[in-house]
Amino acid sequence: MYQGTSDFVTLCEQSYPLPLMCIIFFKFDPRPASKNAYRGETREAGQARGGDPEQPLAKLILAANRDEFYHRPSKLADFWGNNNEILSGLDMEEGREGGTWLGISTRGKLGALTNYLQPQLDRDTRGRGELVTNFLTTDMDSLSYLKKVSQEGHLYNGFNLIAADLSTAKGDVVCYYGNRGEPEPIVLMPGTYGLSNALLETPWRKLCFGKQLFLEAVEQSQALHKDALVAQLLDVLNNEEAQLPDPAIEDQGQEYVQPILSKYAAVCVRCPDYGTRTNTVILVDANGQVTFTERSMLDKDPSRWETTTHEFMLQS
Repeated sequence: MYQGTSDFVTLCEQSYPLPLMCIIFFKFDPRPASKNAYRGETREAGQARGGDPEQPLAKLILAANRDEFYHRPSKLADFWGNNNEILSGLDMEEGREGGTWLGISTRGKLGALTNYLQPQLDRDTRGRGELVTNFLTTDMDSLSYLKKVSQEGHLYNGFNLIAADLSTAKGDVVCYYGNRGEPEPIVLMPGTYGLSNALLETPWRKLCFGKQLFLEAVEQSQALHKDALVAQLLDVLNNEEAQLPDPAIEDQGQEYVQPILSKYAAVCVRCPDYGTRTNTVILVDANGQVTFTERSMLDKDPSRWETTTHEFMLQS
């Protein structure tokens, strides 16, 4: 029987040796109609609303949480790869070094991963973090890469993978594949999506709740500088309101999720030794300007955080 925090840690270490609780919200428009405002309005409309008319329209807005044991070693987001063209955090767990959960390259490749909640894991499978790293370093386009991954999906525990090619010249292509869903990857239509630890857009209550907050933040910030949008999205990512009851999570996670359900059912997971360690917001505007903001926990201490921002232009 579950007795408290120590049992929570023991249960998770036995059943979930890899990251399991992550969430991603994203909105994209591959060919925004105007470069005169930050999000989906004319220059004149932006000025009328009191916004900054010099900010170009956003092609992509993404907000994501990485949840993990606080003691699992990792590197903060920084540039790496040939000519330092890739920006991501890196997993430094022994045997999983170099994997990542979210990254973007100056060539316009973006990859994001969540794990699929399953009652028990196969410890002999390959590390899922390599799926993002391999995409960021390959010359394959996003759909071709996910087709290749779909042929190897049985080699991994459950996962969801977003792969995108962002280009100011050609427009953007965003694709999705989950190895617990359909056998073939799909190209996503422009719109707003939510992804947690079930298949894309599975209506878990916390996902629906967080997606609504995400949309409200985007809409409320239309007339503001991008820094204000980043701040509001960080607030969304740190919402700890449990969305219960949620039979869908209980059914998918079975008895293994019961001890942590009240924490698991929130956008931001917060436990003594496990929870949300990293918030990431990525904005890509119509001119190819990327703003990558990471808020990271310091020294395994949920009361200490550091926020850094990287900006660069896409080379595609």
